[in-house]
Amino acid sequence: MRIAEFSPGEQAPRSRRDRALASARLLNEIVDGHLESMRQLPPELREPYAEHLAELVMVAQAYRHYAAGWISRRVLHRRARAALRRMDEPNGLAPVQFVDGE
Repeated sequence: MRIAEFSPGEQAPRSRRDRALASARLLNEIVDGHLESMRQLPPELREPYAEHLAELVMVAQAYRHYAAGWISRRVLHRRARAALRRMDEPNGLAPVQFVDGE
């Protein structure tokens, strides 16, 4: 059985895998850097701010899944675009909905 573009246990080509892991690390660094500033926000702004940071954490996780060969690049891009759409919604974030096969 093949998962995404790779057989189980098989890893993405080195450069693609390295770039995906570097992207995940960068997103984690961004989130870590913003956690401190979140404490300085008024309480009514903290929740939406935290939800946006959580979306970035989910995108970083998708990059790690891609690097491991568990999801395809198409699924990675779909998840990233969905996270951006949720963050752009004027009334806050919509619940996460995964399509079958993700």
